[in-house]
Amino acid sequence: MERQPTDYIQGLVSVITPVYNCEKYIDRTLQSVFAQTYKNIEIVLVDDQSTDGSAEIIKRYQEKHPEIVYFLQPKNMGAGHARNRALELAKGQYVAFLDADDMWKPEKIQKQVDLLRDKNGGFCFTAIEMIDGDDKLIKGKRPVRESIDYKFLLSNTMIPTSGVMVDRTIKGDFRMHIRRGGQDYATWLRLLRDGSKAYGIDEALVGYRIDGQSLSSNKMKSIRQIWEIQTQDEGIGKFAAGWHIVRWCWNSVKKYLF
Repeated sequence: MERQPTDYIQGLVSVITPVYNCEKYIDRTLQSVFAQTYKNIEIVLVDDQSTDGSAEIIKRYQEKHPEIVYFLQPKNMGAGHARNRALELAKGQYVAFLDADDMWKPEKIQKQVDLLRDKNGGFCFTAIEMIDGDDKLIKGKRPVRESIDYKFLLSNTMIPTSGVMVDRTIKGDFRMHIRRGGQDYATWLRLLRDGSKAYGIDEALVGYRIDGQSLSSNKMKSIRQIWEIQTQDEGIGKFAAGWHIVRWCWNSVKKYLF
C-alpha cells in the first residue's frame, strides 16, 4: 500500500545506502553520517548479500548507534532493488542517498533540509568532488546549477546520487527505476516529469570515490544507458535522443577536462 504524507516522521532524514562488498570504505562512509550537524537521522543499510566483512562492520556500529537499520537481502538483486528495499523500510519525511563508498561533509544534510524548507521543494542535490581510495582529492568541485528541470536533465546528468535529498511528503512514495544501469538517472527524470525543479547547492558536500574506476569505460556505458532510458522509458524520438546525447557528451567533456 502506498504511504501517505502523514505516514512519515516529520523532520527525520532517512539515509539510503545499498551495501555490497564495501568493507574497505563503509567505516568512513558511516563516520561521515555520524558527523552530520543535523542529528535527526536514521541510516538504512540494505546488504545485497556481501561476501566480505561489510556485515560484521555494520553490526559493530549497530551496538552503539540505534539509528542504524540493517536488512540483508534474501539474494543478490542489484543496487536498484537494494535502494527500493531501503525506501520501503525508511520512516523519514526526507530520504538522502549515499553510496557505500562515498562520503559527506558534516553540514550536507542541514543545508539540504534548510533549502527544501526555504523553497518548499521536493528535490535537491549538491555538487561533488572526486576522491581516491585514500580520500585524497583527485578533482575539485564540479559546479551545479541553482535549479534544473526535466528538459535540462535530458542533456546533462548533473545530479549525483550521493548528493540527492527528496521530501516524500511532496514527491510521494517513489521507488528507484529497476534496470541494469542508470537507475538513478531514470529516477530523477521520473521525479521531474511533473514540471517541478531540482534545486542545486553549488558546494562540494559529497566526496565521490572513483578508486579503480575507468572514466572512459563508464562514459561509454552511460551513453548506452541514456539512449535506452530516453527512447524506451521516456518515449523520446531517436533523433531528439541522439541530439541530447551529443550535448551530454560535450557537457561531460567540460566537466571532466576543464
